Amino acid sequence: MMWQDIAVAPSGTHHIRGGVPLYADRFDQVLKFHAPGLAAVRRGKEAWHIRVDGSPAYGRRFVKTFGFYEGLAAVVSPDGWHHIRTDGTDLYRERYEWCGNFQGGRCAVRQPGGAYFHITSDGEPAYEARWKYAGDYRDGVAVVQGKDGRSTHIDLCGALIHGVWFLDLDVFHKGFARARDDNGWTHVDTSGRPAYQRRFAGVEPFYNGQARVERFDGGLEVIDTSGTRVVELRPALRSEFASLSSDLVGFWRTYTAVAAAELDIVGMLPESTEQIAHRAGLTLRSAQMLLRAMGEMGLVTEEGDTWNATEKGALLDQRHPMSLHSAAIEYARHMVAPWRDLLHILAGDRLAGRDLFQVVADDAERVERFHRMLSSYALHDYSRIGEAINLEGEKTLIDAGGGTGIVAGFLLRAHPSLRVVLMDRPEVLRQVALPTELLPRFRAVAGDLFAPWPVRGDAVLLARVLHDWDDDRCLRILHHARAALDTGGVLFVVEMLLEPGDFNGSLCTLHLLVNTGGSERTLDEYRAMLDATGFDLQELRRLDTLPTVLRGVAR
Repeated sequence: MMWQDIAVAPSGTHHIRGGVPLYADRFDQVLKFHAPGLAAVRRGKEAWHIRVDGSPAYGRRFVKTFGFYEGLAAVVSPDGWHHIRTDGTDLYRERYEWCGNFQGGRCAVRQPGGAYFHITSDGEPAYEARWKYAGDYRDGVAVVQGKDGRSTHIDLCGALIHGVWFLDLDVFHKGFARARDDNGWTHVDTSGRPAYQRRFAGVEPFYNGQARVERFDGGLEVIDTSGTRVVELRPALRSEFASLSSDLVGFWRTYTAVAAAELDIVGMLPESTEQIAHRAGLTLRSAQMLLRAMGEMGLVTEEGDTWNATEKGALLDQRHPMSLHSAAIEYARHMVAPWRDLLHILAGDRLAGRDLFQVVADDAERVERFHRMLSSYALHDYSRIGEAINLEGEKTLIDAGGGTGIVAGFLLRAHPSLRVVLMDRPEVLRQVALPTELLPRFRAVAGDLFAPWPVRGDAVLLARVLHDWDDDRCLRILHHARAALDTGGVLFVVEMLLEPGDFNGSLCTLHLLVNTGGSERTLDEYRAMLDATGFDLQELRRLDTLPTVLRGVAR
């Protein structure tokens, strides 16, 4: 009997053809018929598949059943998810936490522990890799997500198609895939290259050479494959006047957060307005004004007459392990002032930056706060750095300019046979405090980045060091790094990369320029620096919280 024109009844309890029930039986739930004419049904705690006449396709019963695709159906048994053939027999013995449907001879599954991969139609793994997530194949291409949360395309054998990773990604449709990078949504071709420079809040797949997109201002338009607007469907919902005005008064937020930090408002919470005013030495009206401004920033909430810190606001508490309390004060007290000279610096009338680290070292009160700030950023950014920096065997790594040892601690925990030598200024090393169990493999050495280093090792790590300095000083640092390594030694450089046609990092570059004389740089600029100092750039790695990790080898 033909099954293609069979529909699920509005009640969802049986199937109909032309409005007429196909059988007398009724179920708690039925799904659509799929080739070769079988439908998943459920009654009570049992599920199975039926034929067109309502009779069971086999004798087994399951917890859940789903439709057949390519002659195989996903089912749930008491011991887990798996696939069955049309006669109800198992395709394989394994059990999974979840199974998808077969498409093009491949199916995504999730094994116990959470890793995703694809299996073939004989139930075998299609490749060795395991992923954070894996989607269905379409036309021999699937989207997979790596440990860092970014996604790329693979072929039927699990090989990377273009090796470009995105924050979000779709399969290809008529030669283009929807992709989201750090700047927004775009369309990419089969080589992973964006089809145009513009970015959007959202994009639909191309349909006959055109796609509907939503701009960041809320406007809707249709674009062609070059990103050019064909027609506007809805004007902007956001005023660009208001947007720029908001940028111009960004200091409102900075100094509100700083006031909250200086007064330790978050450290008092939960508390009433009256008690906060009393403890902070404010009038009741002043306390209300500050707390309401903090509320607008999402730092606090008000319940009755009690104020509570949000997850974001808690970061201003000095007791928080990643507290930004010190950062708020450091930015407002010290790092805003150099921006007033931006015009003169850009025009070349004044020297950019200064030896910020020496300035900090000369200020006994500031030095501890400054390095607490850097430690908070390190705790946030480097927790997974061990995955990107992998040295086999008993190796010694020099963490040059490594601060208070946060990165060193992460590396020592990740690699039980690794030894780390942290080299930094003496006043910084006084703040190092690693757990006792890590100390046998750790050593702190006072040293100057710009003078010959007093240590040698198998590898050198420069984590956000080079961006603080101009090109000449970067070359000096790299020359000393090369001298600390034998031929074949490894250099790891952790930095944000400026991408052509991408403005990300440009404001940070101005910040570095006015405060240190440094800059964020492009991949080509770092490659040239490494080449000039005796290193061959061999690999780039990325993790979700990290900038790019460049791996160079000493020649």
